[in-house]
Amino acid sequence: MQAATLQAAATNLSMWGLFLQADFIVKTVIIALIMASVWSWAIIFEKVMLLRSAREDARKFETQFWSGGSLDDMFDQLEAKPYRLDPMSAIFVAAMREWRRSSGALTTGVHGTSLGQRIDRVMQITMDREMDRMEKRLTFLASTGSVSPFIGLFGTVWGIMNSFHNIGASSNTSLAVVAPGIAEALFATALGLVAAIPAVLAYNKLSSDMGRYGKILENFAGEFSTILSRRIDDTASRSEKRSAV
Repeated sequence: MQAATLQAAATNLSMWGLFLQADFIVKTVIIALIMASVWSWAIIFEKVMLLRSAREDARKFETQFWSGGSLDDMFDQLEAKPYRLDPMSAIFVAAMREWRRSSGALTTGVHGTSLGQRIDRVMQITMDREMDRMEKRLTFLASTGSVSPFIGLFGTVWGIMNSFHNIGASSNTSLAVVAPGIAEALFATALGLVAAIPAVLAYNKLSSDMGRYGKILENFAGEFSTILSRRIDDTASRSEKRSAV
């Protein structure tokens, strides 16, 4: 009889047993924390793969960009692609598209400074849009890391309250009565930490990596702006010479 009682207690102290014997509030807390943890890991894997792909695409693009080939041919090739471009290619295409639309105006006396400013603005807008897309859902990781421990703590406090209520109702303070309720309460805190710790670590790492990748895009935009500025000056200079003749 005693062995059967101990076996039942051990069964009740399993994770599944703790969940089944929990009340509605604690079950809701446990389910919410599990869902937050699963969604956090999905975001983590998505962003890791996205950053890896973006870095590789940027490396390939820069190799082609600095190979000395025609920028116009490169633009035609990228613009013809049916799928979404990587961020660096998108910045290049946006700048070249604005250059083609407006460079003809240089021959009619329009000052090149305004064209250069428009190109810089287009590249900045495109870069901001691409970074916003890459950083999408990162705030969920930050929220999960900061809120999950408190949600788990709420479940623990609620579970302990129920345990004391059951102890008072049964007038029995034996370990077989106390242990399941306390374990159920602490289980919620453990799940909160399981959800929060990876989310915080991943958010810090991904934010740092996103910042470094954003710096790569900024450096490219600055270098490309310098190249287009020289082309603007050359075009404007040739236009002035033709006008003087």
